[in-house]
Amino acid sequence: MPDESAATFHAVTFRFAAPRDADTIRAIEFEAGLRFASVGMTGIADAPPMALEIVERKIAAREIIVAIDAAAICAGFVMFEPQPTRIYVQELDVLTSHAGRRIGAALIGEVARIAHARQLTQLVLSTYRDVPWNAPYYRRLGFRDIDTADLDAALIARRDAHIARGLDESKRVFMRRDLE
Repeated sequence: MPDESAATFHAVTFRFAAPRDADTIRAIEFEAGLRFASVGMTGIADAPPMALEIVERKIAAREIIVAIDAAAICAGFVMFEPQPTRIYVQELDVLTSHAGRRIGAALIGEVARIAHARQLTQLVLSTYRDVPWNAPYYRRLGFRDIDTADLDAALIARRDAHIARGLDESKRVFMRRDLE
């Protein structure tokens, strides 16, 4: 589990986000969103980052982990929401300048360690089915698709909230990774 001493991974350390990280997290999210223009999803590419208040609330709740590289640059983050039997991974973003270093995989590993420490059995997320750095990426990390018929009430509510925000759920998929 990340702490101020931080875990190390290929000259990258992981720790819970601090208030000083809020603007950087928003900038990373914005930069990551720009990639969606390359797959014709300009609505995402043009979207503003999360509201500062949301980021600050998640930081205060210790629900964002950041990846800090050897040059002290915040290279990525994962934002998550603990639930009764699992952790919902809300967002995972890594700077394009740091892509290909397995930082995203390591951030998911940090969330899995938190889940294990809390005796939670699963990681769950929702993502775009056909975007290469979305569902295909998560499948390589051990996530598998959840059939729509198998969505529980909490995931159905989340899907409904996505629809209310204007997301096209026909292009999205819920996924899970069972933890040992």
